[in-house]
Amino acid sequence: MKKTVFIGAMTAAATLVAGAASASVLDEVKARGELNCGVSTGVNGFSAPDSAGEWQGFDVAVCRAVAAAVLGDPKKVKFVTTTGQTRFTALSSGEIDMLARNTTWTFSRDTDLKFTFAGVNYYDGQGFMINKSMGVSSVKELDGATVCIQTGTTTELNLADYFKANNMKYEPVPIETNAEAQQQYLAGACDVYTTDASGLAATRATFADPENHILLPEIISKEPLGPLVAHGDDQWADIVRWTMNALVAAEELGITSANIEELSKGTENPEINRMLGSSDDDLGGMIGLEKTWAKQAIMAGGNYGEIFATNIGESTPIGLARGLNALWTQGGLQYAPPFR
Repeated sequence: MKKTVFIGAMTAAATLVAGAASASVLDEVKARGELNCGVSTGVNGFSAPDSAGEWQGFDVAVCRAVAAAVLGDPKKVKFVTTTGQTRFTALSSGEIDMLARNTTWTFSRDTDLKFTFAGVNYYDGQGFMINKSMGVSSVKELDGATVCIQTGTTTELNLADYFKANNMKYEPVPIETNAEAQQQYLAGACDVYTTDASGLAATRATFADPENHILLPEIISKEPLGPLVAHGDDQWADIVRWTMNALVAAEELGITSANIEELSKGTENPEINRMLGSSDDDLGGMIGLEKTWAKQAIMAGGNYGEIFATNIGESTPIGLARGLNALWTQGGLQYAPPFR
């Protein structure tokens, strides 16, 4: 009996050692020479290929920043399209190294599905879009409406909760992708399209007559959107998390794509020097990266504010104001822990 117990214990220990010795995500990405990043099937301003087939957008910029931090080149990314239904399987199976796809941080996704969220790159909420001709000014007037809704999303659950709480009925029109939702909505298959308010703004911007479609005033949920990785590799989670933090901190510290080369020669600000690799501190070495990892990440597309303005800001067709996504020093929620 004692021998059997001993052998069993040795087997368990060997299994643990083998697991600990398995390649980390960082090792796999470096060996592959490419980051596999899961994105949407196409949401204008967030993640979509341009006319030349190059992926562009707010979420795409996060993927490129991580690739730059890890591999020194923001172009070393393979973009893998995922739907609301397939995104989590792709991440848990290892098909992708990270997911950056307008994904809401929730309790069950964090704990039950075993994912680690690396932060929030966009604070959002669920909204509703209708054709102006409906003559509706509030979600409370949508009793009995047909609603286009992406399956496998928090949006689907929020919709059911909200209508039940307000004693209203609706007829769901299930769709898989944003493109399908847009097609069905414009064809009149549904009265309403509901998703994150940012996604509605992005979709409306592609319409031939955006002025004829309005976003109703109610926001019915909290949708903290951000990149995520699978549980089990703290080093990889730290890399994605602190890359995000570097973009936010860069904006706060005044590091931009225009001045980063000059600042990386050394400044009077110790935190800037630590971030850009010009001090004796080696923050990159603590997470298995080069000393200039944060500099490379910021150079990929600029700081957080630059990325926002370029892809979804008020001067773009999407036309989103910073709002909650302003820096904490400007009344928003974007805030990065100290680099020290």
